[in-house]
Amino acid sequence: MNASKLSIKATVQPTVTSKASAMEGDASGAAAAPDRPSWHALSADEVMRHLETRPEGLDNAEAVERRKTHGTNVIPRGKGDTVLGLLWRQIHNPLIWVLIASAVVAMAVDPTGGIKNGLVILAVVVLNTLIGFVQEFKAGKAIEALSRMVPENVCALREGRKLTLAAADLVPGDVVLLASGDKVPADMRLIQLRSLQVEEAALTGESVATHKQLAPGLAEAGIGDRSCMVFGGTLVTYGTGTAVVVETGASTELGRISTMLKETTDLQTPLTAALAKIGWYITVAIIVIALAMLVLGTWRAMAETGVSWVPALRESVIFAVALAVGAIPEGLPAIVTIALAIGVQRMAARRAVVRKLPAVETLGSTTVICSDKTGTLTRNEMTVQEIWTPSSGAFAVSGVGYEPQGQLLRDGAAVATAPAAVADLLLAGALCNDASLANEEGRWKIHGDPTEGALIVSAAKTGLDVEKARAQHPRLDAIPFESENQFMATLQAQDEGRILLKGAPEAVLKRCTGAAGGSEFDAAAVLREVEALAVKGMRVLAFAAKPARAQTDIEMSDTQTGFTFLGLQGMIDPPRPEAVAAIKLCHQAGITVKMITGDHQATAQAIAAQLGILPTEPSAPKAITGAQLAAMSDAQLRVAALACNVFARVAPEHKLKLVRALQSSNAVVAMTGDGVNDAPALKQANIGVAMGITGTSVSKEAAGIVLADDNFASIAAAVEEGRRVYDNLIKSLAFVLPTNLGLALILMGAVAFFPFVDVTYLLDGATQTVRELLLPMAPAQLLWINLVAAVALALPLAFEAKEPNIMSRPPRDPDAPVLSGFLIMRTFVVAILMTAGAIGLFLYEFRAAAGGGPEALAKAQTMAVTTVIMFQIFYLLNCRSLQNSILSIGMFSNKTVFVGIAAIIALQAMFIYAPFMHTIFASAPLAPVDVLASILVGAAILPVVGLEKWWHRRRARKIVIGAS
Repeated sequence: MNASKLSIKATVQPTVTSKASAMEGDASGAAAAPDRPSWHALSADEVMRHLETRPEGLDNAEAVERRKTHGTNVIPRGKGDTVLGLLWRQIHNPLIWVLIASAVVAMAVDPTGGIKNGLVILAVVVLNTLIGFVQEFKAGKAIEALSRMVPENVCALREGRKLTLAAADLVPGDVVLLASGDKVPADMRLIQLRSLQVEEAALTGESVATHKQLAPGLAEAGIGDRSCMVFGGTLVTYGTGTAVVVETGASTELGRISTMLKETTDLQTPLTAALAKIGWYITVAIIVIALAMLVLGTWRAMAETGVSWVPALRESVIFAVALAVGAIPEGLPAIVTIALAIGVQRMAARRAVVRKLPAVETLGSTTVICSDKTGTLTRNEMTVQEIWTPSSGAFAVSGVGYEPQGQLLRDGAAVATAPAAVADLLLAGALCNDASLANEEGRWKIHGDPTEGALIVSAAKTGLDVEKARAQHPRLDAIPFESENQFMATLQAQDEGRILLKGAPEAVLKRCTGAAGGSEFDAAAVLREVEALAVKGMRVLAFAAKPARAQTDIEMSDTQTGFTFLGLQGMIDPPRPEAVAAIKLCHQAGITVKMITGDHQATAQAIAAQLGILPTEPSAPKAITGAQLAAMSDAQLRVAALACNVFARVAPEHKLKLVRALQSSNAVVAMTGDGVNDAPALKQANIGVAMGITGTSVSKEAAGIVLADDNFASIAAAVEEGRRVYDNLIKSLAFVLPTNLGLALILMGAVAFFPFVDVTYLLDGATQTVRELLLPMAPAQLLWINLVAAVALALPLAFEAKEPNIMSRPPRDPDAPVLSGFLIMRTFVVAILMTAGAIGLFLYEFRAAAGGGPEALAKAQTMAVTTVIMFQIFYLLNCRSLQNSILSIGMFSNKTVFVGIAAIIALQAMFIYAPFMHTIFASAPLAPVDVLASILVGAAILPVVGLEKWWHRRRARKIVIGAS
């Protein structure tokens, strides 16, 4: 093969990077150098001159010099977080700092009991730190994955000799030889080719391999339209080619994506942001109240006992530490983590694998889903849906994908036997074809070009045995498809020899002189049918045939004229039926679905119409291209991002800009994708969703969730699970916060109003009377309630079934506070009831005991703790649904709740009656009548909260009636 035969030359002046390209560079953070040409807009000879290289390649000395200038051909890796950095991020939390300070103070001021309390508090800090550290350690490695996409070795020319070089050693000006199966090592301009096809789905999102050609394109052409270029990380699927390296390493399209990944931001999820805000509020409140208690407690101790301010202050510090321990929801981080982990397991059962725990909840708050088209909304399986012949007219073909199950339809009714003209058309499509169909492990797969595979499947659906037909009519010779010719021709041993032609309608029609079946050949009518199919987003192939008696080979001269036109086959990568239903469910849930694809505008718009995602407003644009996006200002982009639901021919930076534009409008964005081009947007989105089957390692590393089945319907299922997780977390929050507020109120009430009493202790055989503040609970007992009881009872709420209206309500406002007015009111009502019940029984029990010694105090404190536990048990039943009654959601719909109740009853029995628990927590045995009193007081929460729920439901109904 010589260069003169294959090169296509055009005289194009060297072109500086266009405005659109410059904008792309700015968006990616890797702006092109001012003097760097648009390589795809130059002829092959001009590129060679610009790079000062030759068809036989560089000499070794020049290559060494250029490597010093341009560096190695590797994607630069970003620096990940260090182990210490990750650990620090877990600790750097206001609530954690308060806990650490409380532990240190407790151990410093009370060398006996304070050591025990301080160590328990620090153990909680260590547990929460380890959980967060393990969660984040495995995330954020997308840039490292990019470097693995470049092949290790390549075949190149140096000084006219063919050599195997390390891909890292390539420099601009090197000449590289490409063949089917090769991974492209750098961005290169083609200088020779033979039927070259390259799969660029990872960069462009197109489902069909690109047919390459040598002619230069427009300077403003997007990546998918630069047909004279090949890009690093893509795959050669067919043919051969020779190309000159124009960009290496960070300057390649892959390198620009790496740069964009560095510049994207891992956003906080709505829940983590809300919890962080709550944490600050709680921290500030605790510090203020603790200081107030410190002053009040010191003053009262000095006034009541007559001690100096130093011992009084030391005693008051213990109260302040107890307040911090009681008011901080230490168990909440563990509850959140475990609830998210349960959501992970449920999502995995629904084919969504979660890589980052907060992603579970984020899906539940999603307002916009930006989805790639190929393989997610569609099957990534080209399917013939319509065929047309001049004599028989139009037919539809049912069935989706590569499975050979379907029928020939006319006006919706099945056709038992295909007309002769249709059968001949389908046979031609199966014979003039290099693909094959196979059932592998229960799944039908195509080997070869997807377009040719669709032709085999359409023939098989009508009952044609393709392999048998190929054996009966063997191929004698062929002219393979080339982009310059736009057709493929084969010579078959059929009817004493027959030449079959398949290709672009315009290329086939100009070679036809008649039509099959004796009908009149009307090229204009055929083109009208082609246009009608193209409007539906279909890729159309035309077929023709002519006799070739006694021929054993075929030349280009045999394909020029004399063909009989057979018909058309229109194919498309069809929508997944389950995706249509899932999108409808998303719309019902108030979620907008947008398609962002590298495919052509007409195809994207046709698929969007079938999916039901085109805007319904007449004034809204049906589809916007990447070129149009590049020309928009930021303000125009924000408007377009909200108004339009279909974006076609987009580049990676366009996806990234769209996500950022939506986020600037306060949207919570979920972005799906499978290619390298999707990785920056996946990482920038509030939640990135990658494809598990077709997804690249880069996209999976950048995403928070990976779909095991590449199915959009799994996203809708994951959104449902995310909403359930959030609902259950709010239920857990509604359960835990009243306990902490109640414990804080108990301590505050004691410090402010409880008396100082004389308590007699037996020390070394002698009695000693000490005057000290009467406390309803000791600090260790507060830890027991917080860390054991609260967690054991709150965790079962994570298993609650979904609410009936979970997918018929709009997404929650990301700016809406987690602690709504309703939740705050509920927290105070329950906390006040809990405080009144616990203090009331404590005072009753303590005053009923004669002598008021340590035994009486221990028994009264044990009764107060038991009362709080009983409040928690009954309140847990109310929290199973925040708005509805227990009976309406089913008493036994969540059996885990009763397992938790049984566990806490057993643990509390140990607290009351086990001697070793008496030693640790200063508890004491209770009589059955005392336990019964605690149960009855705790049960008071049921009618009170039930009445509150009824009032809220009644108020909500009045609002709805008033609005209607």
